[in-house]
Amino acid sequence: MFVGKRNIRRLIACALLGSSILTVPLGASLAASNGAQKDLLNRAQALFRPIPQKPPSLPGNMSTPQKVTLGRMLFFDPRLSASHVISCNSCHNIGLGGTDAEPTSVGHRWQHGLRNAPTVFNAVFDKAQFWDGRAKDLEQQAGGPIVNPVEMASPAAHVAEELRAIPGYQSYFAAAFPGERSPITFANVRKAIAVFEATLITPNAPFDLFLRGHRNALTKDQREGLALFMDKGCSGCHSGINIGGEMYAPFGLVTKPNARLLPPGDKGRYAITKLASDQYAFKVPSLRNVELTAPYFHSGQIWDLNEAVTVMGTTQLGVKLNAAEVGKIVSFLGSLTGDQPRIVYPILPPSVGFTPQPQP
Repeated sequence: MFVGKRNIRRLIACALLGSSILTVPLGASLAASNGAQKDLLNRAQALFRPIPQKPPSLPGNMSTPQKVTLGRMLFFDPRLSASHVISCNSCHNIGLGGTDAEPTSVGHRWQHGLRNAPTVFNAVFDKAQFWDGRAKDLEQQAGGPIVNPVEMASPAAHVAEELRAIPGYQSYFAAAFPGERSPITFANVRKAIAVFEATLITPNAPFDLFLRGHRNALTKDQREGLALFMDKGCSGCHSGINIGGEMYAPFGLVTKPNARLLPPGDKGRYAITKLASDQYAFKVPSLRNVELTAPYFHSGQIWDLNEAVTVMGTTQLGVKLNAAEVGKIVSFLGSLTGDQPRIVYPILPPSVGFTPQPQP
């Protein structure tokens, strides 16, 4: 078909006009999208903080390579338990997100604890330790399970006696606590384990990258889930560096869950404070790496993260989240999984003839 010069000019004009018609809304749409992402980032930065690249220092307990090495050995040594079977890693398994994938942990003589083992990963950023906050820091926490008769069942004096009777530990304690005449003490066991536990942080989660300004670090569903997480009120309790761990809250703030999820005999923080307002209140758990740490809640009775989010919406917020909303919030929670600690399993010094033997 022959096209004259006049028709060609008309075609070019129409093409240019069509192009302008198409590109103006597209540009406006992109600007609106960028604006919405910037607004989402600003809101998130006001509520949350990224995990740092390096472990924080512990007040009054300086970290040294020698102390970290000793703490790692003690964390994995089952001889800290009366039975020589249970170590810190038994309940806070490095390969299982710092938990044990059990509703409640198995302790001495097959006893079960009352509560689900919280993750040790990023625990250094929590305001206190244990579900009821009875330990103020990692150092206090490290000693609790060791002496607990349901857990490791090793009295403090016996722990020191046991370790002094393992000759290979002498040099490690001397290096970790230089200048001390008798460094193998229960207090130093706690300090060394705490310093090691403080290294168990999980930086560089997609959400951390987002908080540092990388807007494309989150998928569309994760961004929408983050918006829902804030808009629905989840961030009212789950905020800060650990997306939790900063406060206590009653489980069943709006609607009380059933006895399976909230055993009536466990009144939470009330056992510590004796305040009526603390009945059935527990430390708000960190949501860092939450997709790795099922089962959920202090009772450890929910295995599916979608169900856990649904329960929290009903009990804590008084809202019924639909399936799409739950899915997007769970997608956002997946962005909280960071780099997992890479720990070389230590070679422990052997017991000898005079080392105290395990108790049945």
